[in-house]
Amino acid sequence: MLGAVADTTTQKAEEFGFHPGGIIQEWMWDDDVDDDIRARIEKCTGEEIVDEDYDSAIDGTIIWWRDGDDEDDLADTIVDAYTVLGDDGPLWILTPKPGRPGAPNASTIQNAAKTAGMNAAMPLRISADWNGVRLSAFGKGR
Repeated sequence: MLGAVADTTTQKAEEFGFHPGGIIQEWMWDDDVDDDIRARIEKCTGEEIVDEDYDSAIDGTIIWWRDGDDEDDLADTIVDAYTVLGDDGPLWILTPKPGRPGAPNASTIQNAAKTAGMNAAMPLRISADWNGVRLSAFGKGR
């Protein structure tokens, strides 16, 4: 099963829409994040993931989000991340899967995305413990 999860995670790193040479910015990192996801994104891009203090152009964003974090803070984080990212790169919210510690209510992501002027796609299985939701600006068909 571990091989299947690792294979799935590799495929999902590519499905994020990240490309070789892409600079991916990470928000809300904590010690509970899935380091395998991070490593596979870095393998896919060939670049180290940068933190939320990075102030140059980026090509994609991941935001780690857990239940107990403030929904308004998520909306603000989405706006801040999208401002740095702009229209072209993918923006993902990564959350613990339902039944896992820190799993948020599905409406939390939807509400925060809407408040930030974004649409949230259906969750995608990223690993055994994490889902990902891709966001896009209203009117954008990413």
